[in-house]
Amino acid sequence: MNEEERQQATPDLGPGYLRIGELAKRTGVSPELLRAWEQRYKLLQPTRTAGGFRLYGAADEARIRRMQSLVSGGLAAAQAARLILSGEPAPRTVPASATILDEEAANLTASLDRLDEQAASAALDRLFSAYTVETVLQDVVIPYLHRLGERWEVGEISVAQEHFASNLLRGRLLGLAQGWGQGQGPGAILACLPGEHHELGLLAFGVALRRRGWRIIYLGTDSPIGAVADIARSLRPAVVVLMSMNPDSFLDHARQIEQLAKQVQVVIAGRGATPEVARHTQTHLLDQDPVSAAGIIDRDHSTRDDDRRRS
Repeated sequence: MNEEERQQATPDLGPGYLRIGELAKRTGVSPELLRAWEQRYKLLQPTRTAGGFRLYGAADEARIRRMQSLVSGGLAAAQAARLILSGEPAPRTVPASATILDEEAANLTASLDRLDEQAASAALDRLFSAYTVETVLQDVVIPYLHRLGERWEVGEISVAQEHFASNLLRGRLLGLAQGWGQGQGPGAILACLPGEHHELGLLAFGVALRRRGWRIIYLGTDSPIGAVADIARSLRPAVVVLMSMNPDSFLDHARQIEQLAKQVQVVIAGRGATPEVARHTQTHLLDQDPVSAAGIIDRDHSTRDDDRRRS
């Protein structure tokens, strides 16, 4: 069943509810941009059918129309969304030009959906030329990856589309990672647990941490804990970051991870990293987005360095 047939087979919950395509036609905003505003700013608050499909109501349409008015008047999309959700009145004066972040994020999504490598790469080029790497990662790439997984789970995109998008973004992140093992800053070993192949969040974290001056030793997917421990003993990094989407992966290797944590600071990340897992493995939990997590690691290390110098 293709997307159009799937949407036609999805029952409405009642009068007044719209599918995203119908909402797009009413408001003149592309489905891609509607999804971007929903994901990034929580501007839309859809109801889900039993099949997982989103249906939008009159309040969603009203918020979109106000968003259009504020953005067309020159207000940045992020500020416009905050005003709408808070109920505050719009300022009398606004900046001369609106942000291109949402528009290019929507272009990126549409290009990846249609497997258009050239257009997707061009959208990323425009984003990286207009914004910092941290902003693009935090406000575009990471939210897109979360939404990509959700869309795949409910059948909105195919396996081919998911693989295409993941591989293209992986290539761009690796391009940003060139030379990240060089320099004189503190070292960080980054590794996915055995059996874990979802590495894009870990790559984004490494890029963000490198931009704060750290040296990155990247072991990548499916890394044996024993091998991580051997490298940690040899290179003596400031921190080891272990990532997995499955909490059982951490618990299956809890004893090895706990032993590793006795020789070096170990931080766990990913959907499988929970407070319970952190307690069992005697590790520290990172549950922020990759860019924010990089900032926390850097600040914590700087604080410990300052404390050591005072003592």
